[in-house]
Amino acid sequence: MAKLFLLLGGNLGNKEQIFSQARKRLQEELGAISQLSSVYETEPWGFESEDLFWNQVVVIETALMPKEVLVHTKAIELELGRIRKAARYSSRLIDIDLLFYDDLVLHEPNLELPHPRMIDRRFVLEPLAEVAADFLHPVFKQNIVSLLEDCGDQLQVKRLID
Repeated sequence: MAKLFLLLGGNLGNKEQIFSQARKRLQEELGAISQLSSVYETEPWGFESEDLFWNQVVVIETALMPKEVLVHTKAIELELGRIRKAARYSSRLIDIDLLFYDDLVLHEPNLELPHPRMIDRRFVLEPLAEVAADFLHPVFKQNIVSLLEDCGDQLQVKRLID
């Protein structure tokens, strides 16, 4: 079994309901959820929007290979109403990003692991540090807390009360 770290994100619709459905479907398709971070309310990154995002890290024990995981997460996004737009960064109902798959380093056209831009994004590192503070990034050889301390992203990330 591999330890898979995912990030849920979204800023449209009923976020509580959508996140709940996403976690349920991920567990059905990928495997048992072993850890969940708190939900964090975050400012949009890379674009302007009045709607704040919710972000949450989900850790799953999976028997699937990374490409299979990607196929399932994209299908779950579509099932929950995700519409991909031409703009790279935009408002969305749900986004499911693969952050880590154990300590695998993978560079393929449709999938890079670890997530290549996570170290620049406080909205990823804050919830990740909550569930995996000492996890060592396989490329940068730093734990998540150190990466968070070094992160230059100044956008607001606020933990919501559980």
